[in-house]
Amino acid sequence: MKTTHPVTTNEPTLHISDLAPAGTEEISNALRELLADVFALYVKTKNFHWHMNGRHFRDFHLMLDDQSDQLFAMIDPVAERTRKLGGRSLHSIGDISRNQRLQDNDQPDLSAEAMLEQLLLDNQELTKYLRSTHEICDRHNDVATASLLENWIDETEQRTWFLYEIVV
Repeated sequence: MKTTHPVTTNEPTLHISDLAPAGTEEISNALRELLADVFALYVKTKNFHWHMNGRHFRDFHLMLDDQSDQLFAMIDPVAERTRKLGGRSLHSIGDISRNQRLQDNDQPDLSAEAMLEQLLLDNQELTKYLRSTHEICDRHNDVATASLLENWIDETEQRTWFLYEIVV
């Protein structure tokens, strides 16, 4: 009886990234959640922009428009960074809702102050998520994603600062 042995080759296993597969998976998962949170905060900021009211309507309306533009500008780079690492990005609204940690707000009659306070808290929470994702990147030596995150942390801190100065 002839024994067959599996054929082995010295061919390297191909990966999209030079980072360890376990690292790219952990980073991609964190980025997917982060992307869902950015989408959620973008929609909430736009919602509050559209429904702003009160004495400082124009100033708040324009500020929230600027802030929503900044959030929207994050979406594609986060999704594409996930793909560059070999991960899967979000596919649908349902996928966003399954992955988001920031809460939606469907209340129809919030005061301007309540809207701004909620956005302040959400931006503070987003900063924590950005920092947490940065820590994951540091553990896996992913300097490219960490660099992007540093800029987004700075932008999120600026949004937080503006909202804080109005609310407090």
